[in-house]
Amino acid sequence: MAIDAHFFTPAWPVFYEDNHLLALYKPAGLLIQGDRSGDISLLELAKSWLKQRHAKPGRVFLGLVHRLDRPVAGVVLFARTSKSAGRLSAQFRSGGIKKQYVAVVEGGLKEKSGRLVHQMERDSVSGRIVENPTDQSREARLFYRVLDTHGARSLVEVDLETGRHHQIRLQLAHMGCPIVGDLRYGASSPLPDKQIALLASRITLTHPTLHTQTCFTCPYPQGWPWPGLGDTKDATPWNWKSFREIFSERMPTDEP
Repeated sequence: MAIDAHFFTPAWPVFYEDNHLLALYKPAGLLIQGDRSGDISLLELAKSWLKQRHAKPGRVFLGLVHRLDRPVAGVVLFARTSKSAGRLSAQFRSGGIKKQYVAVVEGGLKEKSGRLVHQMERDSVSGRIVENPTDQSREARLFYRVLDTHGARSLVEVDLETGRHHQIRLQLAHMGCPIVGDLRYGASSPLPDKQIALLASRITLTHPTLHTQTCFTCPYPQGWPWPGLGDTKDATPWNWKSFREIFSERMPTDEP
């Protein structure tokens, strides 16, 4: 389906919309789902946008079928019907949906490509890698390839095999290469708006009703910390703060 709309503002892309799916850009710093902070979330904004766009009476259904951490930007997929939500969730459980990320990390990985397999445990906010399996641990697997190096940083593409809490952040940090800006897992300094240099760049799935292979790709946002990437005038802002500052009168806000 060709997209002839934007998400509240022309700077915010809608990657795809039909009666079953909605694929949106999530800026860093925006919650994907509401929490105890009471801050606005992408899920709430998306329901409001659909209600306005289609003049829908009553409540709008939108199913959250996967998540991104708050400081991470990139493509997010929502289900517009309960049937689609169920089918997409089944694809995630079976490994049928493939998620690809791009990260800028500190330092350099020893091998230019490889597969990382670790045992991970998590508490309420963080994760850690343990040497041997425990009752609380789960196996985390990913494949990475180094796309480029520049100075003391590397540009790394990651294909997830499992979807553990903070998995990419923790596994790359465990290899001595924390993601730029990720103070929680050992980065040397923060980025300006507490974002981290991790982008959900692509998601590939089987459409839940058309049964066709479908892929949504997110371009590099403005300010992406790599030479030549995300530096075009029409690049999407990286951070939620940028959207709030520029379009505060036109969009919902989590400010009191």
